[in-house]
Amino acid sequence: MPYQVGGKWHYICLLIDLFNREIIGYSAIPNKTAELVQQAFHKITRPLNKITLFHTDRGNEFKNKIIDEILITFNIKRSLSAKGCPYDNAVAETTYKTFKTEFIKGKKFENLTQLKCELFDFVNWYNNRRIHGSLNYLMPVEFRKWRST
Repeated sequence: MPYQVGGKWHYICLLIDLFNREIIGYSAIPNKTAELVQQAFHKITRPLNKITLFHTDRGNEFKNKIIDEILITFNIKRSLSAKGCPYDNAVAETTYKTFKTEFIKGKKFENLTQLKCELFDFVNWYNNRRIHGSLNYLMPVEFRKWRST
C-alpha cells in the first residue's frame, strides 16, 4: 500500500495470520520491493517453521529470490491468488480496508521514523485491543490464546 511520507511515496506490508486475523509481520520502506516483504518477515516473533502457507497476490515484490529463500528455508508453501479473483485475498483486503480507515485516513507522516512508530502502535492496538466480529468479538491475540487452550 502506498502512502505519502514527507511528500514522497512509501509502502507498507502487512503479514496476516488467517487463523485469527492477527498482524504477525509488518514493514514500511520507500520502495515496493522484496525488501519490504523481507522486513515484514523479520518482524514475525513466532517460529517461522510453524507457518505452513504464504498466500499473496501476484505482485512482483513477492516473486523474488529473497522471498523464495525464506519460504524454502522454513518449508513454507507458496499460494498465489488466481488472476482476477479478489475473493482469494478477502481477509487481507478487509484488513487493509480497516488499516486505511482506522490508521491512515487523514494522517500526515513527516518522515519514515514517524510512520514506523505509529505503525508499531497501530499493529499493537489492532492485535490486542480491536475486537473482530468474525472472531466471536474477541481480539486476535485473545482469540489465539482462547483457541489454544
